[in-house]
Amino acid sequence: MRQFISKRVASVPPSGIRKYFDIAATMPDVISLGIGEPDFVTPEPIIAEGVASLQRGETHYTSNSGTIELRQAVSRHLNRLYGVSYHPEDEVLITVGVSEALYLALTAICDPGDEVIVPQPCFVAYTAEVVFAGGVPVTIPCRVENDFMVTGAEIEARITPRTKAILIGYPNNPTGAVMSRERMLEVAAVAEKHDLLVISDEIYDRLVYGVEHVCFAALPGMKARTLLLGGFSKDYAMTGWRIGYVAGPAELVAPTRKVHQYTIMSAPTTAQVAALVALEQGEPHVQRMLAEYDRRRKLIVGGLNALGLDCFEPRGAFYAFPAVRRTGMTDEEFADKLLLEEQVACIPGSAFGVGGEGFVRMCYATAYEKIEQALERMQRFMRRHG
Repeated sequence: MRQFISKRVASVPPSGIRKYFDIAATMPDVISLGIGEPDFVTPEPIIAEGVASLQRGETHYTSNSGTIELRQAVSRHLNRLYGVSYHPEDEVLITVGVSEALYLALTAICDPGDEVIVPQPCFVAYTAEVVFAGGVPVTIPCRVENDFMVTGAEIEARITPRTKAILIGYPNNPTGAVMSRERMLEVAAVAEKHDLLVISDEIYDRLVYGVEHVCFAALPGMKARTLLLGGFSKDYAMTGWRIGYVAGPAELVAPTRKVHQYTIMSAPTTAQVAALVALEQGEPHVQRMLAEYDRRRKLIVGGLNALGLDCFEPRGAFYAFPAVRRTGMTDEEFADKLLLEEQVACIPGSAFGVGGEGFVRMCYATAYEKIEQALERMQRFMRRHG
């Protein structure tokens, strides 16, 4: 029979995250440190307004670009936090989560064979979406010795005449790394020197601990060459609402909007209403969740280091990324055995690309007591294997 599947889709392996999630779902008494999803319920004022919008009968399409009220609120939000200003009418686009935003951005910019530089380890969708868009991902392994931050020199060494863009995501999934202003400025200098676009995924921008989040578009001269991706799923515990945005100069957002126009009628109406309330009333809830994540962060990082699973200090998102090489196992062997023997689910670092080998991702967006139990189980595991 004829081969109907495209070569570029066939070339991308299934998500390593989903594999462990599916296995864990079939086992009793599993403590999951796998899926990167807040365990908090969406704050009550946000839910209440979403429900109220349904009761008011607001169940129809919005503008394809999103409601003007939400786009205005996103613009005010970014200006207040980072001092970068976007026109709501043509520089902000509301999307079905940041996942759609990433798809739109890459589809809008990539011609066949265009190279996109992707520092890794990174969110599993980055490299795959470059391939799906017809581009060629050029990966850079980030190392724990540099706190998993990419340098300007590393990026510049990978630039060729086919390079079109740099795709970065900080705070980082899976490592929890946060890029310093100094490193961000290095990336900015390389982008300007070689006339490159930067796609900056900043979905975890509010989840940082004792450090500054640097909004890439707010760096000098960078708004003109940056597509900023953001959303509500992590900061506001709104994963199921599926709402995000793209912000950038009009000439970059326009082709992104064109792809959006032919792909989706509009982001979910109820979610847009709820997102507006999140921006207007959600700050106390963000700070409450942030404080609890920080408490869990200290517990899991301290516990892992005490077990001999060396873990650098993550300063953003809600992931720890310990090294497991001391056990003599690969990251996949470690994750498999830990799940089968102690019912603790984590994700092999190699699922997130080059540089992730020998590490595992453990998400601490789960109850403090569950993390304590997971560490007790890992202690038994390490006595046998450590």
